This record gives sequence, structure tokens and C-alpha cells, in this order.
Amino acid sequence: MSEQTRGSNASEAISLDADVLVIGGGPAGTWAAISAANEGARVVLVDKGFCGTSGATAAAGTGVWYIDPDNDKREAAMAGREKMGGYLQDRRWMARVLDRTYEQGNKLADWGYPYPTDTDGRPQRNSLQGPEYMRLMRKRTKAAGVTILDQSPALELLVDDSGAVAGAAGVQRQDGKPWRVRAGAVVIATGGCAFLSKTLGSNVLTGDGYLMAAELGAELTSMEFSNPYAISAAFGSVTKTLFFGWGTFTYQNGSPVPGAASKGGRSAIARALLEGPVYAQLDKADADVRDAMRASQPNFFLPFDRTGIDPFTQRFPITLRLEGTIRGTGGLRVVDDSCATTVPGLYAAGDAATRELVCGGFTGGGSHNAAWAMSSGFWSGQGAARYVKGGRGLHGPATGAGTVGLQQGTRPALNGAHLAAAVQAEAFPYEINYFREAGRLTASLDRLDTLWHDATRAGAAPHRDIVRARESAAMLATVRWMYRSALARTETRGMHRRDDFPEQDLAQRHYITTGGLDEVWTSTRPHADAYLAEAAE
Repeated sequence: MSEQTRGSNASEAISLDADVLVIGGGPAGTWAAISAANEGARVVLVDKGFCGTSGATAAAGTGVWYIDPDNDKREAAMAGREKMGGYLQDRRWMARVLDRTYEQGNKLADWGYPYPTDTDGRPQRNSLQGPEYMRLMRKRTKAAGVTILDQSPALELLVDDSGAVAGAAGVQRQDGKPWRVRAGAVVIATGGCAFLSKTLGSNVLTGDGYLMAAELGAELTSMEFSNPYAISAAFGSVTKTLFFGWGTFTYQNGSPVPGAASKGGRSAIARALLEGPVYAQLDKADADVRDAMRASQPNFFLPFDRTGIDPFTQRFPITLRLEGTIRGTGGLRVVDDSCATTVPGLYAAGDAATRELVCGGFTGGGSHNAAWAMSSGFWSGQGAARYVKGGRGLHGPATGAGTVGLQQGTRPALNGAHLAAAVQAEAFPYEINYFREAGRLTASLDRLDTLWHDATRAGAAPHRDIVRARESAAMLATVRWMYRSALARTETRGMHRRDDFPEQDLAQRHYITTGGLDEVWTSTRPHADAYLAEAAE
């Protein structure tokens, strides 16, 4: 929006000034807002939904990578993930996250979070119930003096004459009123991108922060590691897959799906789904396990209770839902310990930022992602506040940097719903995204590039469709970065699988950086160990 309100009555706009603007109200965003406020900054937080109930964490429970400060335990915790992640983790960052998560987890206890205790009365701080956790985080965010704008999706970042970020602009869902916040620094905590795949809590997670940051020139990294699929009942949205470890998987005719119950069972299920329906039954769980399941994850059973299916005694159809960068490890590249991006004044936290430094090339699931949200939220909020304190924010007028869906073109207005469906047709198929191969990826990118070309020439979306238009543009940009990066990594490593390169290549222990909009580019960066080796020579 180069104009303040782009197509709306300027007199109705909400206009605020802040030191730090946080975009996103999940765990990472609330930790960032509190951290910045504790540095003395004036903080505004905007959330696409209602801060405290919106997003993947608020909808369910999550594990936390919380390890007592015992050297042996922490060494085992770090080493246990390295092979799975393709040896792309950075030990220094892993240690930092463990230290910070321990501090933040204990702070939650001080704030009154009701951690359970074991049989010896010791608190168990390696798990959080999303509703209670996020209710507390909203309370603490408000207590810190942060101004919260709920139901206020951001549409674009603002930029000053020097190229530094200068705030953001958006619209309020409930009354259509535009808002504009000028800020000396911005934290992107918008979560990842699940492409509207109907995974629980992900309807607001469409990669918006990636697009807005890239429009200012920000870089992304490890976007090839963005293709996890989660098992779900075909009629449900809950993607907590642990319980399927007690499952039996069969074809429609009742015969077993070979390999589905093994460690690599998801691949077997995906290949079976290419042939036809697949069914599951949690018949390996005994009575005690069944009771424990219902007590620990009651929302898992809601779809079954509503449809009258007993998942322990009856077969039910399953599907694999794409979780994209939510359980992937790709995201905005952070360039220092404060989680700064490559754009001056712009910081990234949580799933909006890469988790390559902690997880490498394989998802950390809820546990590692929850730890990263706590840690990166703290560091980014602190870093943003200190950046402004250093006098490096808010210089000159601020203008909008938004592109697709916001700028007037020569063609009819962008239709967000149609574009979203076209992107899903390229992002969802297992044969393109899960089992990758150069020919299929290239053909998909040809279609995606055409979609982008057409979208950049479309007229600005009407006000009623502006949010969906920007969401679909973000989804489109995200999958193009994913597939360009997937082509650049000619091996199988972590969650990235190449049918045409099925083995891991020792020479490719590096990171793939990507960026660009009209022309997507990729490059390689050496792993941290390579930097250390060069320094030692």
C-alpha cells in the first residue's frame, strides 16, 4: 500500500506509533512482545486472529525441548537429533536454545502455569497445553503494557527511504477498518505456511510473513525442508500422529499396507494413497493406553465422537495433510544471535524463522519448535528493542512495500480463492512435493511461475477479498521458494526426498538460501563447521 489506507477512507484508519511492532500473536509473538516491553520499548502486537486462541499451538498440546542443565542429558539431546536432521544443526545454537528454553519454561511456572508433577512430586516442564499456555501468554503480554490489535491481519510492511523496515499496514477483519503502525523495528512472528490444508489451527498460517519480508528483500533458507505430511482421519483436522503408532493400516479390501507401521511408514502410506483409500484402526492399544490417550489429547477423539466411530474397534479412512513450514525447518534467514534478518530493523521468530540451526533438515515437531518459539521470541523482541534504542529506527516517511494483490494491474482483479486452489493443486500432491524428482518439480514450477506472472499483472483485490488475496500470493511465493530449493539440493537429506537422487551426498552438507519474487534465486552457504574449519587454518 503506497497510500496510507489503499482504497479506504483515511479518516477511519487506525494509526499508531511504536518502537517495536510484533506481527503474530502465537507463542513466538507474545514472547517477543514481552521481551521488547521489558527492554522499555513501546510495543504493538497485531494478530490475524484473536491473540491467545489463534494458531497451531493454541489449538492443542505441545511438547517442549526442555532439558535440565545436565551436560550428559543435553549432549544426548543434541546428538539424538543430528543424524535425522542430516547433520545440518549448529551445536552453538542448539545449546543457546536449551539454555533459553529452560529459563522461559521456569518463568512460566513463576507466572502460574499449572505444570503437572510426577509420582515424586517433581514438576514436568517438557509439555504444555495450548489453551492454558496461550491464555497465560495473552495475560502476560497485556500486563507488560503491550497494545494488542486482534483480528487485524497485516497486509504489507512499511519501508523508509534507507530501505529499513518502518512498520506495517493492514485491515481489521470485523469492521474492515484499515490500520497502520509506524515502528522503528518489526518482528515477524506470523508462523509458517500449511497452504490451507485444514490441519488444526493452521487456517491463519499461510506464509504471510515470508511474502511481506521478501518484498523488502529478505532472504529465506532451508525451504526445501518444508514438505512434512501428517496422518489424519480423512474427516478430521487433528494431525497429532503419535497415537497412530498403535495403529494397523489397510487397503480398502482389508489387506495390510506393507511398511505402514514401520519407522518410515508415512512414505508407505503416501504411496498407498496414490493407489486408493487407506484405512487405520488403533487396535494395538490396550485399555490402559486408550484411557491415557483420551486424557492426554481429548481433541484427537472429537472427530470420531462426532461421526460415531470408535477408532479402537473400527476402521476409518485416513489422509496425509501437508503441514508445510509449520513442521518443516525452512523460513526467514536469521543472521545473528538477535534473530535479525537481512533487512535492517526486521527480525524473525518462531515458525516464520528458519529452524535449520536447531533441527537441521528434519522437523523438530512440537517439541523443538516450541523451544525455538520461546527462545527466538525472546531474542528477537530484545534485539528489536535494542535496535531502536540505538537510534536506528524511524527515519523519514514510511511507504508500503506490498505487491501482489495490492497494486493496480492491467488485468481483472486478483481472485484470492481461485489462486489459492491453483497453488494447492501444486503443493498438495505427494508425487510432486513428497516424492520429489527434477522433471515433476520443473513442470510444477513452470505452472507456478505462470501463476505468479499473471498475479503480478492482476488488478488490486477488492476490499472484501484483500486478506485472501494476500494469503494466496504468500502461498504461491512460498511453494516457489520450496521447489526451487528442492531442485538445488540434488540429494536426499532430512525430510527432503529426491526419487532421482535417493542417497545423501556428503558434499552437500550446506544450506540452500533463496529469495526473490519475480525471479526466484538460490545459492549455497557452508555449514557452521566449515566456517570454524576455515578460521582454524
